[in-house]
Amino acid sequence: MRIAQLAGRTVLLTLDGAVDVATASADRFSADPADLFGQWDDLLDWSSDIDPALAGPYKESDLLAPLPEPRQVFAVALNYRPHTAEAGYQEPAEPLVFTKFPSCITGPHATIDLPPGHVDWELEAVAVIGRHAHRVPREKGWDPVVALTVGQDLSERIVQLAGRPAQFSLGKSFPGFGPVGPALVSLDELPDPDDLELTCELNGETVQHDRTSNMIFPVPTLVSYLSAICPLRPGDLIFTGTPAGVGNRRTPPRFLGPDDTLVSRIGGLGEMRHTFRSAP
Repeated sequence: MRIAQLAGRTVLLTLDGAVDVATASADRFSADPADLFGQWDDLLDWSSDIDPALAGPYKESDLLAPLPEPRQVFAVALNYRPHTAEAGYQEPAEPLVFTKFPSCITGPHATIDLPPGHVDWELEAVAVIGRHAHRVPREKGWDPVVALTVGQDLSERIVQLAGRPAQFSLGKSFPGFGPVGPALVSLDELPDPDDLELTCELNGETVQHDRTSNMIFPVPTLVSYLSAICPLRPGDLIFTGTPAGVGNRRTPPRFLGPDDTLVSRIGGLGEMRHTFRSAP
């Protein structure tokens, strides 16, 4: 099942097009994505037998953030060994966690304003929490996760790294700095949700490429670690970390500029495409 947002309505993306979930279900399911998690299993069953005639054409560029107002957005630093090495750090003994503020969330196709400074890319797989979770053991860490999606942890490095110690969250939360999409992809769509291919391209050049199986702390470990402290709620997002290839660790450093095009792709989850302009 692939759940997306189109014209402010929740839709099911199929091979035949987009199905308006509320209309097709005679309002059994809500048009508001935040209301769907309490009915997720029923929605899965319903979606498996949808009438193809209910689907209509749509443009991928019209898709919005599939979950536009998450309550909590967690993110993880240094979760791939090559990225840890390029950043000049030792492999962490436990997850390094920060937050992105929910107001930074935007959709999979957008033009993003660049604030002054050095704006960098960070492709990430994003885990979508669909069930209340607190103190989840690692062996059950996938249980609260109902979907995955593509994300970019865009970062303005000057604000991010200012101060001693550095305070990450503000530099990663400018408007548009949390693109997600194109859809919430249920785990049954994926042959192995622990092993997905990530590819990030800047103006046609591949700048990041890895697999989620190379995470230091995989999704079940992150869910267990976070839920030991913070109760996780339906609709929460976990940005799971980025692989090597970010701009500020290149020689010379490279950052996003006006008219750049950033393509973010994860096998089985889909693709996002963003352009950039100077902030007015």
